[in-house]
Amino acid sequence: MAPAMDLSHGTRPKVMIAPPRLNLRRAASYQGEKAPTSSTSSRFNFNHLVFASPPPSPGLPALVPRPRKSSAAPRPSRVLRVLAWITGLAALLLLVEALVQGGRQVPVASWAFQDGEEYETIRQNELPTFPTPITVTDRRGKSKWTVSIPPSHQFPLSMEEYSNICTKCQEVATRVKELHGISQSSQQTIRNYYYEDPYFMDVRDAEKSGLLPGTKGKAQTITTPAHDGRLVGQRKGGLEDMETCRTSMTFVLESSDAGLGPTLMMLWTAYGLAQKEKRAFFIEDSRWAYGEYADMFKSSPMQSCKPPPRHQMLPCPRNAKHLVVSATTARETFGDSFITEYENTKRSDIDREREIYELARVGYKALFRLNDDDRPYVNNRVKEIKAKASVPQGNYNDGTIIGVHVRQGDLHPLEYQYNGAYIPLDQYVQKFQELIEERHNSSTPLGGEDVVAKQHSFMVVASDNPDVYEADEFKTSFRAQEQIKLAGKQHAQVENLDPSAMHKFVDEAFGWEGGFFASMFWNLGRTTLHNADRLDDSSQESEQQLADAMRLRGLIGRAYVMDLAVLAEASDTVICTMSAMGCRLLAVMMGWDKAMARGNWVNIDGDYSWTGITLS
Repeated sequence: MAPAMDLSHGTRPKVMIAPPRLNLRRAASYQGEKAPTSSTSSRFNFNHLVFASPPPSPGLPALVPRPRKSSAAPRPSRVLRVLAWITGLAALLLLVEALVQGGRQVPVASWAFQDGEEYETIRQNELPTFPTPITVTDRRGKSKWTVSIPPSHQFPLSMEEYSNICTKCQEVATRVKELHGISQSSQQTIRNYYYEDPYFMDVRDAEKSGLLPGTKGKAQTITTPAHDGRLVGQRKGGLEDMETCRTSMTFVLESSDAGLGPTLMMLWTAYGLAQKEKRAFFIEDSRWAYGEYADMFKSSPMQSCKPPPRHQMLPCPRNAKHLVVSATTARETFGDSFITEYENTKRSDIDREREIYELARVGYKALFRLNDDDRPYVNNRVKEIKAKASVPQGNYNDGTIIGVHVRQGDLHPLEYQYNGAYIPLDQYVQKFQELIEERHNSSTPLGGEDVVAKQHSFMVVASDNPDVYEADEFKTSFRAQEQIKLAGKQHAQVENLDPSAMHKFVDEAFGWEGGFFASMFWNLGRTTLHNADRLDDSSQESEQQLADAMRLRGLIGRAYVMDLAVLAEASDTVICTMSAMGCRLLAVMMGWDKAMARGNWVNIDGDYSWTGITLS
């Protein structure tokens, strides 16, 4: 309480008079006290007017430091404990999720094409159930791409599936490069044949990184026949002791082309390419139109390693560790970049194709081994033909054997004037006579001996048209082989029956007249009564038709390769047409020195030099 005023000093009291406008009531806001209700209820004084300080201004700092408030923030050690608890809980949740997901560490964002137009984003545990290229995100968050083939999927894939994968591979690779900031315009440059896409991840590497499930907990090779395919020449047992091939190439003997020649040329070239790239080589023949490979040829050379899991065999890209090659994917392996890599552009003569020729030659020497029934016959036939050309002892020269390969059927010449028909047979005979005159000119010092050699010179003919052998131009020629003959219709006529009596229905007489036609080949084994039936039906009759068809196709294939073998081994010179693949095969079988360097391979279908694989 304020001290009372002292009025004892002086005669006049010192009193401060409040201004008339000053309100004498105590302000509750100043002292926090209530005003008196009456003048008698409490003592009234003016001490608050004399000694009290005015209220602090809200705009000025307080003269006295404010008392320190107690802080509600936890101590630093408590914050650290809370953070540790949160971190531990998060780690526990991540561990539980990893165990539930079965070890899939990285979620994979993929684009799978649907109908060739749209992308579908999926996760790793939702990989497509069909073969397709996909994009994946590795542990560093970078986008890459690979090819996903379910391990349980049938091998080999269908021709349509292989074709779709190769088309989509190019689109997915372009998409991934765009994600890395590479524009499409900069991707248009022609790539080297051995260019390796830095954003492609091989299937085996993707499985090791956990980006693809692979065959976790399963055998590394699917042993079910429906899924395993049929690889030629591989051991039936003991593969467990062998290491998986580091790189490989598998050639699938399946094609929409009925002709055997294009398949053989591609097979030989693929083998030569595999040897150059140090890849193991396998042949798959489970869906070959000509039956089993071993029915026509001996097994391919045994490999020192076992084939990889089937879902790791890819048709693209070229730098895949385990590559699948077929007629459907030929452009990926033997397209423009292959020609650029192996064609000698500095040469304008036949040497321009020398390196490609040598690849096919390596494949021919390794793979063209006829089966045990046909090889002895070919050897004896070659000896027999050469004996006919032998001049009696005492003469200097033997006769010249000219092989003639005539292809007709559904294949027409490249030369424009004959494009709608065939090269006339007299063109072959005319070229034969020119060659004989050139090599046995009676004006040479040998004189009469060359005349005898001319008399021992003749043609050996092979043709897909049985009627060619009966033509006047080849009356004095010899067939290349007589082990398997394709009969013409005139040789397959049925007996004349009494038209007045009823007889059991008999199919119309069938002959191979006119040459090899693809439609005729695909319809082998079908009867005219049931020509609408499919050969792959499950009915017993269709199974028998399929067996008959495969037997007939196999005979046609064996006749074809034996014709080529006799012409290549017995002939001094071969006359043929470049439009026929058999003609180009003969050049490879004769060898470079004999066929090209010495000019004993003669093409009469336009002014064209040798080429190998032809892509439509």
